[in-house]
Amino acid sequence: MNIFITGSTGFVGKNVIKFLNSKHTFSIYNRKKEITIHEDAILHFAGKAHDLKKVSHSNDYYKVNYELTKEIFDAFLLSDATIFITLSSVKAVADSIHDPLTENHLPNPITHYGKSKFLAEEYILKNEIPNGKRIYILRPCMIHGPGNKGNLNLLYNFVSKRIPWPLGSFNNKRSFCSIDNLCFIINELIENVNIPSGIYNLADDEPLSTNEIIDLIGESTGQKNIILNIPKSFISVIAKIGDLLKLPLNTERLDKLTETYIVYNNKIKSAIGKPLPFSSKEGLLKTFKSFSQNV
Repeated sequence: MNIFITGSTGFVGKNVIKFLNSKHTFSIYNRKKEITIHEDAILHFAGKAHDLKKVSHSNDYYKVNYELTKEIFDAFLLSDATIFITLSSVKAVADSIHDPLTENHLPNPITHYGKSKFLAEEYILKNEIPNGKRIYILRPCMIHGPGNKGNLNLLYNFVSKRIPWPLGSFNNKRSFCSIDNLCFIINELIENVNIPSGIYNLADDEPLSTNEIIDLIGESTGQKNIILNIPKSFISVIAKIGDLLKLPLNTERLDKLTETYIVYNNKIKSAIGKPLPFSSKEGLLKTFKSFSQNV
């Protein structure tokens, strides 16, 4: 099968091409050329990621995540391609949650990143799916794997220096998505014509606490990390002081470090009818071991 792919140089794109390369050929999107689709399938991975440093202009998100998706999807509808797979995000639904996230959760994105992703979803879903075509909107949670850079790298760099982790009293749970499981799912969506079109959450099976992540980092480096159970009330006071003095730990960062964000993957697993190849801990250990090799 010949596949048209956007975002081929990004973390997801490079890994998916490597995973599928033995069975499929790829045509790479060129932003300088008019979009015409002659391939059998489209993998739309290009996107403006959430800006942790908060230096991006809001229009950047809508231009890439919404407008480009419209162009690619319109070209798909006019083409003979039968498969359209695009990466959205759980943040298209909610920036923070109290209950585990399912595909039935009512979307209420807060950030420009989340809003732009949700607009793209809405545009795709308002179109009637032509006979013979399949459309998949994937909402992954935090994707990780060898070569990825993000919050897990920052946490790894902090903990691997044997600095005691001060937030042990916070008992949170987070879902993660291994790049290996993501590639496996995309391969199944391409090959299995019986998987219905629709929106699917992507996550590993087991959510993990930050304390469990700290232990896994220690396992990957062969050292025992120190977790301190400082009272939450004292940490909260320090974070409020951080707001005033612009310290590394402030209330916003504390919320992100200790929040619970559980994503259910039941729908995609049921559709595929196969277990995911990597457990949550196996995937994270692989990621952390790759970090140690790059130090």
